[in-house]
Amino acid sequence: MKLNSKGQVTIPADLRRSHGFVEGDEVEVIADGATLRIVHAGREASRGRRLVERMRGTASTSMSTDELMALLRDD
Repeated sequence: MKLNSKGQVTIPADLRRSHGFVEGDEVEVIADGATLRIVHAGREASRGRRLVERMRGTASTSMSTDELMALLRDD
């Protein structure tokens, strides 16, 4: 990973997903001795919110849309 001319780095997608970072998140960079930590800024997201964000877009099904809607509507 390289630091670009603007001082920016790209966090790899697998690390973003595994740590619950999504596009638009506010982050803070914190000096911790000789280490820099990237953390969510401001109010800490709840465990549930982080889980939902991590799982978003990962579901799959072999059911058709009509079958899924019937199941959800309890038809």
